[in-house]
Amino acid sequence: MTFSIVARCKKTGMLGMGVSTARTAVGSLAVYVKARTGAIATQAAVNPYFGINGLKYLEQGMSAEEVMEKVKSEDPEYERRQLAIVDNEGRTAGYTGTDTVSWAGHYFGDQFIVAGNMLVGESVIQAMAEAYETSDIEYLPLRLLDVLKAGQAAGGDKRGRQSAALKVVDIQSYPIVDLRADEHENPIDELERIYGEASINLFPYIKDLPVYEQDKKAVQDR
Repeated sequence: MTFSIVARCKKTGMLGMGVSTARTAVGSLAVYVKARTGAIATQAAVNPYFGINGLKYLEQGMSAEEVMEKVKSEDPEYERRQLAIVDNEGRTAGYTGTDTVSWAGHYFGDQFIVAGNMLVGESVIQAMAEAYETSDIEYLPLRLLDVLKAGQAAGGDKRGRQSAALKVVDIQSYPIVDLRADEHENPIDELERIYGEASINLFPYIKDLPVYEQDKKAVQDR
């Protein structure tokens, strides 16, 4: 019922996720992103603990692959799930359970994953991967938004469209982008509109917020 991308920007180290689905408020349960840690998408039959515990395990030093195996081992119904992880070093891991609804699958790229289920077809994932890999947009939030647009243009969720979300972190412990279109007939278009408004009166404000020394030091030490 969902298509998403999790990614790490190779140039800046930013981590982020973009997602859309034919269910209300996808950003409330499917999106898990933490600065200097990783980004995790949990979808199909969502298990929020894949994201909650997954980020904890990444903070403990596990790789994306190790985290995937760990959270699967804790869930007897993991074959109903879909999971995508990128860690702070750009390593990726993910799977599509055998009991998810077709079309369902994922694609591993260089420091990113696209994944989806209940899609009109594999073309959605292909379009999203191509959009990310061929993009000349360097700023991760805009690049992820562009990937979501490509997925929707390719057909997206076969049931329709209802919500979308975009979350990106940089060095700060708080996100630099955290936007949602929770209920809209064209949620990705609405998310893009909200992004435009935020560019005027929110993002300039965020740029002036404090960045504590603990965050700066964490970046220097990585």
